[in-house]
Amino acid sequence: MKLVKRVIATTAAAMACFAVAVTVTHASETPAGGAAGVTSDQPPYAIEDFAYPDAARIQAELGITLKRGDGHITLADCASATGLMEVYSRTKGKICFRATGKTGYLSLEIPAVYGMKGDASHQADVTLTADGSQQNITVAANEWKGVGEAADPERRDHVLVEISVSE
Repeated sequence: MKLVKRVIATTAAAMACFAVAVTVTHASETPAGGAAGVTSDQPPYAIEDFAYPDAARIQAELGITLKRGDGHITLADCASATGLMEVYSRTKGKICFRATGKTGYLSLEIPAVYGMKGDASHQADVTLTADGSQQNITVAANEWKGVGEAADPERRDHVLVEISVSE
């Protein structure tokens, strides 16, 4: 007898929950005012693609391509501060970057790179390419280092394609 009462009570409770769930779901599908087909006032979802902001403007002004990154390595005015990461290119001159946070990543293209200086507190791992071959070099904090053309026995033009930093 107790078992029958328990089954009946559980079934009744489950049916009540189901009725509430259906009512709430239906109410949330109907827009305010009852008009069907009205779009939501909510903004669309933001999808982060990690593309570098203002990359087209920077490419037009400086002739360098900043592609993607995590936001922890940013282009900086070389005169704005000391201790910045410096990249030296025969065709683009000195280009500086600011690294923030403990780690950072930036995909880019700077042609004819021959030297780098690490920033004040980060080790930089850089990747350069020339004629299909890759050069991976580590530049310590505050270290000046020949990279690209300066580190290549054949003295080929190298394009800097990646920078990653860590403390």
